[in-house]
Amino acid sequence: MLRRALLCGLFCCAVATDSARADDAPRLTGTVVGIADGDTVEVRLASGKIRVRLHAVDAPEHDQPNGRASRRELSRLVYLRTVELEPIEQDTYDRLVARLWLGEMDVNAELLKLGAAWVYRRYAREAAYCDYEHGARELERGLWGLPHAQQVAPWEWRQREKRRKPFTDYTTQTLDACIDSLGK
Repeated sequence: MLRRALLCGLFCCAVATDSARADDAPRLTGTVVGIADGDTVEVRLASGKIRVRLHAVDAPEHDQPNGRASRRELSRLVYLRTVELEPIEQDTYDRLVARLWLGEMDVNAELLKLGAAWVYRRYAREAAYCDYEHGARELERGLWGLPHAQQVAPWEWRQREKRRKPFTDYTTQTLDACIDSLGK
């Protein structure tokens, strides 16, 4: 109990230096007018509406355990709020991939802290994101409170029909192992 309280205190008060805003990065300002799922939003810019995929995070799919809850968390945080987009790239579905800021809050990081998303290891470069996911897992927040068999990474869930091997068990992955897997 003391360990959990101490962990919660450290986790909740952590300074997000690795996810700090880059002052020289270009920014787009707009209002979130739609939530497609737990990692994709519709943003109305001065130039029109765009679909934005949140960088470095992957939320459970609609038909996956905790998928609807992840969407609700993102909606609670940003729906009808003015946000800033820090563009990263454009994906194969013509969505802008970006880090989403609500004031000083890195929304992508916040979803990890809440247990509403996984670090998308293939695309992430931010070591702090692994720390946030690990903290949520230790505290059994959000999707990490589900039974282990339901804690399936979304990138594996999407391939479930084609998979010939069992899902990867990330429940005991160390922080270092997460960091080592970034970008691979």
